[in-house]
Order: sequence, then C-alpha cells, then structure tokens
Amino acid sequence: MADTTASKQLSSISGGNIITDMKNLSSILKTRRTKTFAYGFMFAFVAFTIFLAFSPSPNSSSPWFTNIFSTSTSTASSDSHRSQFSSIFSYFLPNNTSAATSQEQGRDFSSMPSQNTTRSNTTLSPNSRTEVKDPISVKNLTQSTVLQPNRTSNSSVVIIEPAFANNQTQTAVNSDKGQVLKPNQTTVANPSTIQVAANQSENTPTKSGSLVKEGSGNQDKGDAGKTVSSNFTATLEKKQSNATKQSNESNSGKEVKRGLDNRVHNLANCDFFDGEWVKDDSYPLYKPGSCSLIDEQFNCIINGRPDKDYQKYKWKPKGCTLPRLNPRHMLDMLRGKRLVFVGDSLNRNMWESLVCILKGSVKDQSKVFEVNGRHHFRGEASYSFLFKDYNCTIDFFVSPFLVQEWEMPEKDGSMRETLRLDLVGRSSSQYKSADIIVFNTGHWWTHDKTSKGKDYYQEGSHVYNELNVLEAFRKALTTWARWVDANVDPMKSLVFFRGYSASHFSGGQWNSGGQCDSEAEPIKNVTYLRQYPPKMLVLEKVLRNMKTHVTYLNVTQMTDYRKDGHPSVYRKQNLSPEERKSPLHFQDCSHWCLPGVPDAWNEILYANLLVNEKQKQQAQKRHR
Repeated sequence: MADTTASKQLSSISGGNIITDMKNLSSILKTRRTKTFAYGFMFAFVAFTIFLAFSPSPNSSSPWFTNIFSTSTSTASSDSHRSQFSSIFSYFLPNNTSAATSQEQGRDFSSMPSQNTTRSNTTLSPNSRTEVKDPISVKNLTQSTVLQPNRTSNSSVVIIEPAFANNQTQTAVNSDKGQVLKPNQTTVANPSTIQVAANQSENTPTKSGSLVKEGSGNQDKGDAGKTVSSNFTATLEKKQSNATKQSNESNSGKEVKRGLDNRVHNLANCDFFDGEWVKDDSYPLYKPGSCSLIDEQFNCIINGRPDKDYQKYKWKPKGCTLPRLNPRHMLDMLRGKRLVFVGDSLNRNMWESLVCILKGSVKDQSKVFEVNGRHHFRGEASYSFLFKDYNCTIDFFVSPFLVQEWEMPEKDGSMRETLRLDLVGRSSSQYKSADIIVFNTGHWWTHDKTSKGKDYYQEGSHVYNELNVLEAFRKALTTWARWVDANVDPMKSLVFFRGYSASHFSGGQWNSGGQCDSEAEPIKNVTYLRQYPPKMLVLEKVLRNMKTHVTYLNVTQMTDYRKDGHPSVYRKQNLSPEERKSPLHFQDCSHWCLPGVPDAWNEILYANLLVNEKQKQQAQKRHR
C-alpha cells in the first residue's frame, strides 16, 4: 500500500510538471508575433522542399530530392529508400552518422580510419585504403562523392585514406573526366581537388582528406554551401601542373648547371691548345653561304671551292672537352658589353667568324647591323656590329703592328715610311675601356721591310739604320704592354692576345708563287709540324712581365695542322682555271676559309669566358 501511494504521488507530481510546461508553452504561442513567425517558417520550409523536389538538377551536388522522385533503373529496395531519407538528416546535420541504417545492414564502421582534412598534398595509395565489401559490385559503380570528415553512409563504399609522400606530382589521365579507381589502383591527387567518377559534376563539393566510391543511386552530399566551381578546380589543376612542370624544369636546369659547373671547373685546369682535330659532322657552327658579311677573300664556297670536309673538323684538347659554342649563351654573357678585336687581317678573320656565329642565332636579323651601314670590311680603320636586342657590340680595329705606322720627311721633301716602335696604335683611345679586347700581330712582321729592318724602325726622332726584327718586335710589344698596364682597367676588362697563325705556302712565299690548293686534309703526324716561332717566345716573355693579366691564345700549333683550311686559289670569284694556277695571281695560304679554323678560336674564347664568369661568381660568394 505504501508503495502504491508513493507511486501515485510521484505520478501526480510528474503529471503536474508536464501540464504546467504545456500551459507555459501555450501562453507563449498565443502571442501574435510568435504565431506569425512560426507560420512563416513552416510556409518557407514547405515551399523550399517542393521547389527542390520538382526542380531536379543535373548537378550531382543538388540535394537528395532528385533521387527521391526520379525513377532509377537500379534496384529500389526499402533499404535504399531508408538510406536516402536517412541522408536527409545528414544533409542538415553533417556530422551525424547513419548508425541505425548501418546496424540494419549489419555493418560496423567503427574501425574506419578518421580522415585528416588539414593536409593538402596527398598521395592515395592501395596500402592506405580500407574497403567495406558489399553485394553491389565495384564494377557497377556509377557515382562517387566526397564525404565530409566523420561521415559515413549505408551504401557500399571504398574509403581511401591519404598517405603522404615527399615528392608529389599530379597524374591525371583524362583529367577532364572523373575516374573510378579500380581495385589495387593508386592515384596521385591534386592537393586541392580529388578526382571524382565520370558521371559526377565538376561542381561537386569537395574536401581534401577522404575519397569515397558509392553504389548507384546512393549518395551522401558534402556541404552544399561550399561548392567549388569547375573553373576554380581547373585553375588549381593547371597551377599544380605548371608547378610540377616548373619543378621538373628547375631540377633539370639544376642538373644541367651542375654538369656545366663541373665542365667549367675542368676547363680552368685545361691546356686548350694541346690537342688534335677530329671529324665531326655536326660542324660547322653556321651554314656555309648563310653569312653575307664574310669578306670575299674568306668566302671559299661562294668562290667555288668544291670540297667541304675542311668545315667538318672541331678542335679537341687532350685534357678536357671543349664546349660547343652556344651563340645565345655567349650573347647573354656579352649583354650590355663591348668586345673588340685589334690587329691584322687574321684578327679580321676571327672577328667575321664570331659575328657570323652569333648573328645566326638572332631571330630578327634586322636587329644585327654594322653601325655605320657598311657591307664590305676592308679598307676602313674600324668596324662595329651592334646586336640590338643584347645591347652589345663586336668591333674590329685595324692595327697590324699594334704600334703606329709613320712617315718621316726626307730632305728632298718626299716622305719615308717608318714604324714607330714607341707609339701605340692611333685608335687605342677608342677601345681602351672595352669589356673584352682580343689583340694580335705577327704576319706583317714577315714582310720585306720588317724582316730586313733597314731604315724602317723608329723611336722618337731616331730611325735605325738596321735593327733585327726580333728586337724590333720586342720593342713594339713592350710599348703595347706598357700602354695596356697604364690604360686598361683589369677590374673591368678582359685582355687576350691571340698568337701567330701558321701559313702553309709550298714552293714559295705569299708573293713568290707559294701554293696550297692541293691540300684537302689536315696534317696528322706531329713530326711534320714546324718549330715554334721565335717571335712567340718574345711575346710570352713580354706577357710574363706585365702587371695586367693577359690570356694568351696560343693557336700556333693547332693551326699548323690545318694546311687544308686556306682559301688558296678560291680567294676570288670568276677566275679561269689558268688564272687560278698563274703565279701572277698569288694563292692565299695565310688566311682561313669561313666557316673554318677561326671558328675554333672563338670556341676557345667562349670557353675562357665561361671560366672567367665562374671565377667571378666564386669570388663574389667568398666576399659575402
């Protein structure tokens, strides 16, 4: 009885509380404003529901109403309808799980790995995937969606957990379409987007972290308010692709740079002039006949030379590999600079060679021209080619002795030609501030006046009755060396001196019927080479005593091999066979056909510039 009485009292108390609560609620709802708000909210909800139900969208990101009212060819079981309606609640409550449905299907999702959504660079691998088997075959998957964190679905799923790799690239086969992963398939995902199935819209809301594949007719939607547009996705994919490409190019560029650095290091310790000529069909460096500025004297092909093999040789030092001259790279090194050749017609040979090599790499040929409009390059004191896009000039100054040719008045009023051994060339003030200067002299010291030395050499007002040519050569070079030390800034300018270029007259000299027109191959046996010229020993001694560092381009031996490379009888056009063989029309066995031997001199010059650039970079690093 006591228990029954107590139970009634408790029931009465509980009932009383409930009735009181209902009355309080009723009093609140009686206010007009509250009623208006409640009816308005119900009306808006019903209207919104009807609108979504009868306005299906092809966009897979539209809510589940489309699937509720549409007819599906797949099996429509009561279980699938329950899963669809359960997804209604997950649509409004994203973090809820369809636990009841999962239990009805007899599945346990508690062991599934949680998805990390804070990392963006992901690699999806088969080892990181947890599969939930389902009677529905994976081959029949037609839709895929991306679940938000902590969400599951009752439909058949494959959850792929991201595994993070160090070097990640985007592999996108048919990237414009979605892709359903097959069993044991690995894909590399975009850091910001994950590939979806083929029939899923590009506008599907995505979150990095997990990728889920579902059976047909069963979808679980992400946050509809955070839809990523297809343009944005495409932009991100494009940026990722570009970043990957740039990374690959950067890595490739670094490898090339490291290789170049190693080669440059080897070049710094290499004797470029101890080597041999080897056949290389990739040469010459420019197409024969393509360079209109080549002087007729050097243009052997235009002048009718029938053989071409002399153009196919490259110089190969024994101690290193000489890099092929890259004209664009050399122009980059010369950007904003001035390179000057000073000397005799052999330096003109080298100057024309370099201008032709570099000019051929410029797309707009109209932006490479001689600044004074000249088209022939003999007879004037100087020439200058401007490469407008690079703001650099390559000049040539005529100075065959490097000191001044002079005239002394005679008692009878006539003028006597002399050579002022104590005065540097007249044009010296015009090139002393150039960035790179290449000097030479030699061939004119073999002529009659200079070799005999009678009443020709002058210092001050004194004219020597007779002076040995080697002594005169030493005096002239000493005058030149003092001028360089006093006028050329070694911190700004690089100075080179190209040595004596060998001649190959047979049966006489240049003015006495010497010939070389029968030569078609280089000398291959070192024993046939001539002795090192005594004048070059004088030059080496002068260079050693200079304050300014001068790089000696010792081309004497390398040119001595090349008896096949001279213009010989092909120094002019329109000569008959008889004229070609006539001693009155001297053969040219001193200069070189272009393309030809001087191209190799310029490759050595290029190698020296590479070494100098590398040394400058190293010096700058040490001073930081």
